[in-house]
This record gives sequence, C-alpha cells and structure tokens, in this order.
Amino acid sequence: MNMCEEMEIYMGKNKSEWDAIEDKLRQALTTSRYRHTMGVTYTACALAMVYDVDLKQVRLAGLLHDCAKCIPNADKIAMCQKKKVPVTQFELDHPVLLHAKLGAYVAQNDYGVKDPEVLSAITWHTTGKPEMTMLEKIVFISDYIEPNRDKQPNLKEIRAEAFHDIDECMYMILHDTVAYLDENPKSMDQTTLRAFTYYQDLHDRRQQAGDL
Repeated sequence: MNMCEEMEIYMGKNKSEWDAIEDKLRQALTTSRYRHTMGVTYTACALAMVYDVDLKQVRLAGLLHDCAKCIPNADKIAMCQKKKVPVTQFELDHPVLLHAKLGAYVAQNDYGVKDPEVLSAITWHTTGKPEMTMLEKIVFISDYIEPNRDKQPNLKEIRAEAFHDIDECMYMILHDTVAYLDENPKSMDQTTLRAFTYYQDLHDRRQQAGDL
C-alpha cells in the first residue's frame, strides 16, 4: 500500500469514492468553477492540518461547497421552492446566493452526504454567520483565499493570517467584504452584516485584552 492509498483510508473514503465525487463535479461545474473547487479543497485541507480538524469533513465540504453553483438562477429558485429549502426574500432577489443553501441540499441528496457539520459548512460558506465552527470558518476562508483568487484586496495579508489566527482572518475578510458591499447597500445580506458585527466585536475585545 502506497502513501496516497494510506491517506485515502485515513480520510474515511477509498480512492474510487473520492474519484466518483470529483468526476460528478466535473460534469456539474464549468472548468473554471471546478478549478476553484479543487483550490478550495486544497486550501481547506491545509488549514485543517493547522487547526486539527477532521480531514474527511473538510475535504467533503471543500469539494461540495459549490456543487449547486452552476445551476441557472431561475432553476435555483424553482428547486428551492419545490424542495422546500428555506430561503429569505433577499436570497430570492439575489439568487446567486442560493447556491450555498441549495448546495447543502444537493450534497445530501445527490452526493449522499449525511454529516450535519459538513452540510452546515456548505450552507454558510458564502455569507458567513456569527459563532461559526472551525469547519465552517475553514471552508469560508478557503473559498476566499484559494490559489486561483487574485482580485480581492489584501490577499497576501489575509492568506498569512489564515494560518496564524483564524478568527482574526474572519474579521479581516468580513471587514473587506462589508466595505465592498457598502458601495452598493442593496447588495448587503444581513447575515453577512451580522457575521461581521460578531467578528468585529471579537476583534475589539481581544485587542482590548492585549491578545492581538
């Protein structure tokens, strides 16, 4: 047994199972979206080793975080309504956001994922939320910093912080996201704003305590 095969067993799935997921994703995603997905998965697994998070969970969430991304927006809305996926009016008005919640549904029903922690990480990888788990934070951050990203501000600093202080990295990403969305307030999702408020308050409290 070679090292790669040993790693596959350690991570809870054999090689053919992981290959099947990746092959299915290749059919569901555009080439660029698949490349992004593999970048997120690579980054998430690296962060998981830093923060001692289960690699199988991280790999599944990374691979499937955008599994519904390439479904046309009108179909996203129709699927959410038909499958009774709970969505907000803001999400219906901005259906690009629906891929996260719908992605959790697709991951569960089309890819057989039953782990609620993995499904939650997929659900919140776009907007974030207050008090995220380590798995949720890893997928959220990896989506932002993976190697194919090159347009976000302060990427060099944010990438370094991700491997040093994950909560401070959350604050930095949400700060820049809210600053960007402030230029068009109608695009501001309240869940993202609540996430920013939470991590800004955590940042301020740690700063006052001399922890930063």
